[in-house]
Amino acid sequence: MTQAYVTETGNGGSEPEPSGSGLRRRWDALRRELAALRRDPGIWKRGVVTAACALLIAGIMVFHAELPNDIGNLGSLTESFLPWLGVFVPVLLVVAVVRRSATALLAILLAAVVWVNLFGGLISDKSGPGGNLTVATHNVDADNRDPRGTARSVAASGADVLALTELGGDAVPVYEKALASTYKYHAIEGTVGVWSKYPLTSSRPVDIRLGWTRAMRTTVAGPFGEFGVYVAHLPSVRVKLNAGFTANQRDNSADALGAALAAEPLKNVVLLGDLNGTMNDRSLSEVTSQMRSTQGAAGNGFGFTWPAPFPMARIDQIMVRGVKPEASWTLPRTGSDHLPIAARLTGRK
Repeated sequence: MTQAYVTETGNGGSEPEPSGSGLRRRWDALRRELAALRRDPGIWKRGVVTAACALLIAGIMVFHAELPNDIGNLGSLTESFLPWLGVFVPVLLVVAVVRRSATALLAILLAAVVWVNLFGGLISDKSGPGGNLTVATHNVDADNRDPRGTARSVAASGADVLALTELGGDAVPVYEKALASTYKYHAIEGTVGVWSKYPLTSSRPVDIRLGWTRAMRTTVAGPFGEFGVYVAHLPSVRVKLNAGFTANQRDNSADALGAALAAEPLKNVVLLGDLNGTMNDRSLSEVTSQMRSTQGAAGNGFGFTWPAPFPMARIDQIMVRGVKPEASWTLPRTGSDHLPIAARLTGRK
């Protein structure tokens, strides 16, 4: 039934009004508003500061690689949290609308287009149903008060190969016992370890220039033949009052890890662990230039892992070479300050 609007007549009564009249009134009001804006001489002059802020954000996103690292590793710090610059776009949009500034709106549109171009692909779910191997990794946190519960939680992910980092000496027997029923094989080097449903051979530490062992390599005889698995926990990045954002030790270790990966003779390689840096961080280029992120290729969302209560960056990584990522996701929170992550892979003999 067609709805009719009621209007007042000259004698105080009412009569139906055609349903299209309301739409016409709204359209006429919008045209008057647009006409008023066109006649407003300040529409291009207002909001210059807002426009400048939007252009600055767009510039940082486009030219982040040009930001210097000489002062407190500013470039790496910015790159670690680069996607979060998009948070400022809707804030600036509200300011531009309130200020009725066409200049600011155009600048904000530019910033939005840049953000979507860089990170829009990470928003969608790119995961698929395939895969003949599931891997997972977790920085379990040396101060974790529930190692047994943490072990059971990550084992429940169904991972065929599981890497743990930041293994405290006292907690190692707890993890070994809790994971024994799920994983027949395991190897531990220093503070990192691998648990596997498939046989492990040639396990050894990897020197990442720290003076103690926080990286290892092993060979897994998996469903698509032998493949190399690297587990690494690169040094933490610190923000210091007198030194800014310091990352030199992390960067040197990343270079050493990159050299080890480059020398790996096996075609199929999986890197698992806490790299204390994102895929955007230029300081990890020796690693990221030769490995593919499962989250970037087949993930669901950004996959942030740290800090666990409110993840803001993906510093825990699963990277591959020679195998195809099918899906990548974060796992439920444990007693650690990091979230565990998993990926499903397809490999061919």
